Amino acid sequence: MLLYSTKNPTLRVTLKEAVMKGLPDDNGLFMPSWIPELPAGFIKDLRSYSFQEISLTIADALFQHAIPYKDLEAIILHAVNFPAPVVRLDEYRYVLELFHGPSLAFKDFGARFMAQLMGYFNQEEKKPLTILVATSGDTGGAVAAGFFRTPGIEVVILYPSKKVSLLQEKQLTTWGHNIAALEIDGTFDDCQSMVKQAFLDAELTHHLRLSSANSINIARLIPQSFYYFEAFKQLPAEGEPIVFSIPSGNFGNLSAGLMAKKMGLPVQQFLAATNTNDIVPKYLHTGIFSPRPSIPTLSNAMDVGNPSNFPRMLDLFPETRECSTWNMITQAISGKGFSDQETENAMREIYSQYHYIMDPHGAVGYLAMQRYQQKQPNHRGIILETAHPAKFLSDVERILGFSIPVPERLASLENRTKQSTPLKAEFRELKSYLMDRIQ
Repeated sequence: MLLYSTKNPTLRVTLKEAVMKGLPDDNGLFMPSWIPELPAGFIKDLRSYSFQEISLTIADALFQHAIPYKDLEAIILHAVNFPAPVVRLDEYRYVLELFHGPSLAFKDFGARFMAQLMGYFNQEEKKPLTILVATSGDTGGAVAAGFFRTPGIEVVILYPSKKVSLLQEKQLTTWGHNIAALEIDGTFDDCQSMVKQAFLDAELTHHLRLSSANSINIARLIPQSFYYFEAFKQLPAEGEPIVFSIPSGNFGNLSAGLMAKKMGLPVQQFLAATNTNDIVPKYLHTGIFSPRPSIPTLSNAMDVGNPSNFPRMLDLFPETRECSTWNMITQAISGKGFSDQETENAMREIYSQYHYIMDPHGAVGYLAMQRYQQKQPNHRGIILETAHPAKFLSDVERILGFSIPVPERLASLENRTKQSTPLKAEFRELKSYLMDRIQ
């Protein structure tokens, strides 16, 4: 498997180089030089395959023998070891539950796969690998769980102070050992910017082996394509076209869905559902991409003002003589942003109508699907529920007006001690922290 940079299509690097490096030197994003179309027979027979078999088939086709089949099979078996069930709301609305992993968020799929892949590639290295990750909520906990005690790998998580839920904070600050948490006095965009600057700093990269566990790393993106196939197989074989509604922040999840479609999954349309940080929906309406500082909202994991995977989305729709990138991308994706008040109303409506408890992020996805189905009422919609509602316990209980069950994995965090290092939202502070770790 060879990959190129979104800023340099002529560049070619191996899968190992792309995964371990995280970002190209030109600050672009790695993309596969070839995305295979899976056999029509495989798509037709999806229902006869297990989730792990589907994941292995997709990964093997993409990797093109970059990893021996038996080794790749072991990676998949360790990484994809929890379900992604589809729950029926009614005949035309379904929920894909992606919160059944260790940290109760969809990012467990990418984090566990990446941890296994990096551990595999890191076996022969003597110098430790330092993974930098910025989180707006769920990524940090998933990465911490995925990489905990992985030999030869240290993880440094940057998160915005007071802008993640208490349980999310406990999930990323209570591990110790090879997991360190930095509490940044700023926004998620500040955290993400600091991480990107670290990769471009010659002194840091000379002294440290750095990589990223954000969705800017292609190893995070690839496994997220697996569960689109898994969701598709769980719906009745016969029926109207299928639409996915994706609560979106950095747009890694949607980019993975686009890759799944390119590999042959018959998806009618993707819905880019955002909160008031609606940079991509506005691009879809106007053709103008205009990043801005993120706005804190109820659905905090989507509070992103400059989505880092946007270049990948564009890259999947190369301009032709006949059609511009914008025209092609708007045929595949529609988008809409929603307010906190609309989100709260949707959560109440979902419980009242379906007796289903949905978290604020999933509720944004529900709103986008509801809006789409006003014009296409017979299209079957799958809404991605990206995190367990108990991760946002105080908000969910306030909105719904009753107590909800808390999984033991979350309840046990209450008495664990937070361990974090406060830093200003300045790159020099991060650089100083990392350089001190070398001493």
